[in-house]
Amino acid sequence: MTATRKSPNSLQHHFLVASPWLADPRFHGGVIYICEHSDEGALGLMINQPLEIHLGEILEQLDMHGSELDLPVYSGGPVQPERGFVLHNPGTTWQNTAQVDEQVLLTTSRDILAGIGRGDGPDEFLVALGYSGWGEGQLEEELGSNSWLTCPASTDILFRTPPRDRYQAVLKLIGIDLNQLTEFGGHA
Repeated sequence: MTATRKSPNSLQHHFLVASPWLADPRFHGGVIYICEHSDEGALGLMINQPLEIHLGEILEQLDMHGSELDLPVYSGGPVQPERGFVLHNPGTTWQNTAQVDEQVLLTTSRDILAGIGRGDGPDEFLVALGYSGWGEGQLEEELGSNSWLTCPASTDILFRTPPRDRYQAVLKLIGIDLNQLTEFGGHA
């Protein structure tokens, strides 16, 4: 994450939920946690689509302790799928960490993975490969076309809700029943 001018309408530390009308099938049923949103664009991680690989397998490939960890690794999005991201709660300081919110940090350095493998990593964390990104004005355009629903993020959903339940949990947080949505907006 880079230091950019944050928009007054920033969705940083918000969830995006793919609406049923989102045309891109990669995001169907997806929940994205927005890590950065400025005038220059946005970066988020999908938090409810586990990959076929587990964290222990990644740690083993990196010659780190923790090969026994049977924890999910998520597809954070289609951009740079070889790049790793760790969302986690505050505590220990790691090399490449950015604060998303008081309760959520984003780290992209290997030292956090080594800490997790040794058992002295953060108490709560989520590991993703790849990210979801939007250029300048792109996310706002997609929001205007009803592609996404948004709400402030909840660390309970982010860290403690099973991945298969996150989509419905965020919809409930928003107060949305998908059966009552229409793809056409109106103006009064």
